[in-house]
Amino acid sequence: MNQDFIDTLILTGKLAGSTTLILLAVGFPLAYILAYKRFFIKPFVEALISMPMVLPPTVLGFYLLVIYSPQNAFGRWLEQTFDLRLAFSFDGILLASVIFSLPFMIQPLQNGLLSIPKSYRETAYTLGKSEFTTFIRVLMPNMIPSIITAIAMTFAHCIGEFGVIIMVGGNIPNETRVASIAIYDEVQAMNFQTANQYSFVLFIISLLILTVIFSMNGKKKILF
Repeated sequence: MNQDFIDTLILTGKLAGSTTLILLAVGFPLAYILAYKRFFIKPFVEALISMPMVLPPTVLGFYLLVIYSPQNAFGRWLEQTFDLRLAFSFDGILLASVIFSLPFMIQPLQNGLLSIPKSYRETAYTLGKSEFTTFIRVLMPNMIPSIITAIAMTFAHCIGEFGVIIMVGGNIPNETRVASIAIYDEVQAMNFQTANQYSFVLFIISLLILTVIFSMNGKKKILF
């Protein structure tokens, strides 16, 4: 294993880990609102969050690249205010990864919240507990399998991202060249041995993650 191989895997893990942590922070309040609150545009918000599951990654990547461009308002504001360019940078692919992986975090959390009997929340409220305390002390302990599934699905999805990353970040070593991009690059260069090494690592990680998910879902079925 050469240093470039190791650096690429580290960058892949960094992207997937950072994306998962950000989406955990964003996902809980969003999932809670979607699960328990009613508002006029809720179907539209749910559809918007789920769009990355059906939209071709290159389409999302193209529009993000356009938004990142200094020729557009958002990209120009970032450059003038923070001297920051998101296109072809790690920050750019991180933001793209967060958007692209959003439904893989939100949907398991939302389903986990909806699976908890309504009486649990009502009992907590009757005892004078706030919504926040009820969420931390009652809801979260009863949706551990859903939380683990959300984390695992998000992480697994991130390490396999290709279309969005190549559109937004290109193929810059130590900056945007993650494992999925490296596999394509090595195949193009006829370096099948190195491509196989990357592929094998991603295969094993994905298999382990799916094993954890099915294991947790199996335990959940036994308990309930």
